[in-house]
Amino acid sequence: MSSPHDTATPPPDLVLAGGRIALPSGVVDDGWIAVSGDTIVATGTSAPPTGPRVELGGDLVVPGFVDMHCHGGGGASFSTTDPAEAARAVLAHRRHGTTTMLASLVSEPIATLTDQIAALSELVTDGLLTGIHLEGPFLAESRCGAHDPAVLRAPDGDAVSTLLDAGPVSMVTLAPELPGGVKAVRQVSEAGVLAAVGHTDARRDELRAAVNAGATVATHLFNAMRPLHHREPGAVGVLLDDERVTVELISDLIHVHPDVLHLAATHAGRGRTTLITDAMSAAGAPDGRYTLGALDVEVRDGVATLPDSGALAGSTLTMDAAFRNVVHDVGLDIADAVHATSLRPAELLGISDLVGQIADGLRADLVVLDDNLRTRRVMHAGRWVTGE
Repeated sequence: MSSPHDTATPPPDLVLAGGRIALPSGVVDDGWIAVSGDTIVATGTSAPPTGPRVELGGDLVVPGFVDMHCHGGGGASFSTTDPAEAARAVLAHRRHGTTTMLASLVSEPIATLTDQIAALSELVTDGLLTGIHLEGPFLAESRCGAHDPAVLRAPDGDAVSTLLDAGPVSMVTLAPELPGGVKAVRQVSEAGVLAAVGHTDARRDELRAAVNAGATVATHLFNAMRPLHHREPGAVGVLLDDERVTVELISDLIHVHPDVLHLAATHAGRGRTTLITDAMSAAGAPDGRYTLGALDVEVRDGVATLPDSGALAGSTLTMDAAFRNVVHDVGLDIADAVHATSLRPAELLGISDLVGQIADGLRADLVVLDDNLRTRRVMHAGRWVTGE
């Protein structure tokens, strides 16, 4: 926490005052945040500096959310070659407080994925996206979920290299039990890309080999993976218990029961828990018929499923709702929820020196929440996105 500016320091462009501020040291009452340009320049609890002022009226301010796993929103999908469509999805989630995100692509043929990566690369260059997450096509057919089984395949060095070379890929999810799976984990990790385990039927030894080869993320733990059994720990048991692995959790209260979310988050702790949306294009949009990759999806009462099988097909979750759910229904405190929605994913992506906390010198990405933890205002890089 910094001190108010002295008289020799120019006044900040904006001061947010009179709120509960989720600082790295904990939540403080009657705090303030000073912003100049796109940067947080000071925070405190004493008298705020002079300058244009927004009175928070006791509202909670948390860092902008960081979503590592999102397929779309606002009626738009990231599985596209149209950068304008992808940008609509980014902005739909930004209105709900997600100020940093990866675009997740579902399984497609390699050539289709390289075209989509090329289109999304424009948004990474423009700063709308931080990177791209490939969820497939190296997934187990037996745990394919809402991925088209016709396009799933085992990894090989050339295919992996083609995808990694196509653009700013930040994370790859794969099933390590596939032929060449562990080798592919090592190839992804050695390229400086996050290797994630998901959509997998792997058993204990295969999973341990994957983690030893460099896998550090469990893609939506519990969902589309071999479950925990008292005689075979499966993917859930191995990945949740390994201190080298950060677990993704979908906290829409549909994919995973609140009690199980609490168990996982408590066991993994702040250092290994990250919340994701796994949202598809219907997030922030009405119920109806949508697509996820090449598959038709029906959304009813906010639940996305494949019409034929009834399998869950991503979510319609937004990160502000994810935050609210884990505090109100799962029982995490505000500090733990901030770590899971902001700091831990920023650390994984190697950008915690830019975002993930309310601290001097970091980008002014802020979410103002009311007493019910519903979004009042969102700031991205010092500019109001909503609530101006």
